[in-house]
Amino acid sequence: MRSTEVVIIGAGAAGLMCALTAAGRGRKVLLLDHANKAGKKILMSGGGRCNFTNMYTEPGNFLSQNAHFCKSALARYTQWDFIGMVAKHGVPYHEKKLGQLFCDNKSSDILDMLLNECDQVGVSLHLDTSIQTIEKLEKGYLLDTTLGQVTCESLVIATGGLSIPTLGATGFGYQVARQFGHELLPTRAGLVPFTITDQLKELCTELSGTSVDCLVSCNDQSFRENILFTHRGLSGPAILQISSFWESGDTVEINLMPDHDVPSWLQQQQAERPNSELKTLLGEIFTKKMANLLADNWFVSKPMKQYTHGEIAAIAEKLASWKVVPAGTEGYRTAEVTLGGVDTNEVSSKTMESLKSPGLYFIGEVLDVTGHLGGFNFQWAWASGYAAAQYV
Repeated sequence: MRSTEVVIIGAGAAGLMCALTAAGRGRKVLLLDHANKAGKKILMSGGGRCNFTNMYTEPGNFLSQNAHFCKSALARYTQWDFIGMVAKHGVPYHEKKLGQLFCDNKSSDILDMLLNECDQVGVSLHLDTSIQTIEKLEKGYLLDTTLGQVTCESLVIATGGLSIPTLGATGFGYQVARQFGHELLPTRAGLVPFTITDQLKELCTELSGTSVDCLVSCNDQSFRENILFTHRGLSGPAILQISSFWESGDTVEINLMPDHDVPSWLQQQQAERPNSELKTLLGEIFTKKMANLLADNWFVSKPMKQYTHGEIAAIAEKLASWKVVPAGTEGYRTAEVTLGGVDTNEVSSKTMESLKSPGLYFIGEVLDVTGHLGGFNFQWAWASGYAAAQYV
């Protein structure tokens, strides 16, 4: 039987951060993962360039039933702390937009940095390792694993959520939480594209690959970013953002011309360019293909002088407030995160320790804390991993 001070299950962003920090404090750390490679989600994130944090991280960028839970950890390990580690390792990076920081080269720079840090402080990492059972001892936990039996004082669950099962995501962390008496809040896919099945599907398919800057709103939340038409429906940063606030049956409102006061703009065009066709004018804002499709599908395109006041108002309403009711989302298959999870009211916001089972910790995405798109979920992984590592 193997005995160690800390066992961390899950060698993703949160688990690696917790391991290197705890071992850096002199703790004996065993890091286990059932996958054949550590940090798979790190490698595929940000299109292979890893959007590793956001310069504007603050608690308002996170969704949770308990909005206060994330504040303590985020304050104690900030985006600047992580940027400091990146700089120390000489990893080149840049701001893409809106404070989003990406590697100049590739995501493996971040993973290599974390593995390097783990090596330096003596973390014992074992991949291809499954956990069969976990038992609570008088002090600590006993794990039955494919490595054999392991006892530890502190057990950290860093197994992530259900998103992207092809990378090895499972509900293991939720099972452990349940086993030790924790409530789970309903889980669903977040930061995920919408599917469209009604008559809009044809428009989306025809425009597949077209991206347009929009203001997208749902349930009192709005995001200004690009949307992307796909063969299945709608995607792009603004759609991924709003998907976390959308519930089945909700209407999503899309302002296709957020830089214009659309009614005034149309009236102005009517006065100044009465002989120009609507599709010609829209072609100055959208791609020609999109302008033609919108003009032909939604309106009858004719010279501006031929529209009545009522028709101009109707066109403005459609362009500034296009209402879409998605059929659903693409689900966990392509979702970047899982909403819901372990109820944070039963976990210490200071230590990440279970309030139900001493010595058991939850960090990262397995908890009911979900960031907006743009590096916030990684920052939560770093911050929650660091917070737990101070106490394990």
